[in-house]
Amino acid sequence: MEGSALCVDYRSNIKILDTMLNVGKSFDLIKKTVVIEDGELTLYYIDGMIKDETMLRLIQHFYTVKKLPDADSFVARHVPYVEADKSGDAELLCRMVLSGATVMLGSSFKDSAVIVDARTYPARPTAEPETDKVLQGAHDGFVETLIFNTALVRRRIRDPSLVFSYSAVGSSSATDVCVAYMEGRADGAFVEKIKNMLRDAQCESLVMGQQSLAEVLVKRRWYNPFPKVRYTERPDTAAAQLMEGNVLIFCDTSPSAMILPTSVFDFMQETDDYALPPLTGCYLRIVRHIAFLLTVFFTPLWLLGVSNPEYLPGWLAFLVPEEEARLPLVAQLLLADFIIDALKLASLNTPSLLAGSLSAIAGLILGDFAVDVGWMIPEVILYMAFVSVVSFAQPGVELGFAFKFLRIMLVILSAVFGIWGFLSGVGLIILMLCTNKTVAGTRFYLYPLIPFDGKKLKRLFFRTAKKL
Repeated sequence: MEGSALCVDYRSNIKILDTMLNVGKSFDLIKKTVVIEDGELTLYYIDGMIKDETMLRLIQHFYTVKKLPDADSFVARHVPYVEADKSGDAELLCRMVLSGATVMLGSSFKDSAVIVDARTYPARPTAEPETDKVLQGAHDGFVETLIFNTALVRRRIRDPSLVFSYSAVGSSSATDVCVAYMEGRADGAFVEKIKNMLRDAQCESLVMGQQSLAEVLVKRRWYNPFPKVRYTERPDTAAAQLMEGNVLIFCDTSPSAMILPTSVFDFMQETDDYALPPLTGCYLRIVRHIAFLLTVFFTPLWLLGVSNPEYLPGWLAFLVPEEEARLPLVAQLLLADFIIDALKLASLNTPSLLAGSLSAIAGLILGDFAVDVGWMIPEVILYMAFVSVVSFAQPGVELGFAFKFLRIMLVILSAVFGIWGFLSGVGLIILMLCTNKTVAGTRFYLYPLIPFDGKKLKRLFFRTAKKL
């Protein structure tokens, strides 16, 4: 943008900022002039994004100034606020105004302006996230305000080696993004790689917060459903990850933190594993891993057993249904998956007071009538309901959908090609895991399996008394 630097003439600087900010076109962008004894101040700020009481007291103090000095002296002597600075970069001044700070031009400031960061954002309470609750432990969670989230982490790690590195991403949105890491614990080369990627990010805006940022950092492969980045809405989990040497990325307007680097086994851990005694935490972790296997492989293996009863040992003969439906088994399984997803979507748009009861009633009625009219057999409804409930054993939404897509792929391949289709599907899953593109430092997506780290792999499955 031309004319990005202020000049020494006060009136010219006002014209520059008026033009760049489109003063007069937006009702919430306020321009206020304060006349003092031998000079004049012009303030620019966004209504609703400043601390009214703080600015009122500052302006009252400005009226007591007898002689308006230069910008450096004004900041040092006449701005009794903790966050104040000066700058002569007009683009930076405009970005600060639009992000909520107050910019002041003074008749004696020459080619500089004063920035007072007395901004405030609407924010909800730091309540526990709905999708990542714990039985014991802290019950606070991240919110959509960046500074609140960093404070929640700083409260837990009172170490000067904890670094929060700030940058603005997006040519239009200039969204505040923060890279958090423990100096001396995190991989320095990986931290610099992340900072360079943020600095060189080519995007207009991060309208969807961290999801937009993740797509900037990691190139998408539509055919690979495995999540590229792990998120957490819990400050205690974020602090624990920092202590382990991982890197976090906070994005303003997003109530979660991105955890980097990420492996598929990281999604198998939860806060309750460490908030509860070691024996209980170990049991819960084993249950979660078994639930993962059941979510992906239970219905495809059942379909194989029903289609090929000779594969089943005698003690599993009860799995073969005695009834038949009008639809083939593979169609029944796919239809049940579709109905379950449709009920989930419907519950999201149902008033909270009715969502639980309507979902349960709809599930019972649809299931009962599907059996009565001959669309499905009871076993399909039972097993798909079981898989649907078990899928909530891990909190990651993206990983849950990845399991669903893989299960559908295995069901179709098993129905069409039998055992060889199932084995081919398992091979494709392994290939997707090995080739998943993620923001990886020195780790692969299958770490600690590839490269192999026996001690770390053991700690993923069995929790010991020593905390990670």
